[in-house]
Amino acid sequence: MNPKTLQQKISRLLDRQKLAVLSTCGGNGPYASLVAFHYTSDLRCIYFATTRATRKYANLMHQPQVAFLIDSRANREEDFHRAEAVTVIGRAEEFAEQEKQSAAASYLSRHPYLLEFIEAPTTAFFAVRTENYIYVSNFQEVFELRIDHALSTSP
Repeated sequence: MNPKTLQQKISRLLDRQKLAVLSTCGGNGPYASLVAFHYTSDLRCIYFATTRATRKYANLMHQPQVAFLIDSRANREEDFHRAEAVTVIGRAEEFAEQEKQSAAASYLSRHPYLLEFIEAPTTAFFAVRTENYIYVSNFQEVFELRIDHALSTSP
């Protein structure tokens, strides 16, 4: 599959899903959590938020390398032939309060019901600088899209 087609398939999948499984690793080992996410159209960043008093936040402070799993399953038999999944690997960076406004506005355009959560002083807002996307379809067809940040200046 050519990179442009792969990027389009990944973007369509991300567009259809609002939740992802975020995998982090801390002192007690791996941990997976559901998070609401948003992504940049160039696929260079994924945004999410979490309360600072969570295991995922502690894990992110311990180890910023993360993975997301985003998929189209519906828990039906046909998922074995039709479901798509993408694993996104990257590095999470917490936004400083004064830097998050534009990214948070973009995130809230997708998740307006999370406004109070995003504005709470106990909430941390993150950008994950993506490194690669591993796209799986038909249960066994695997394609990888690497993201080049060499020309990028923003998280």
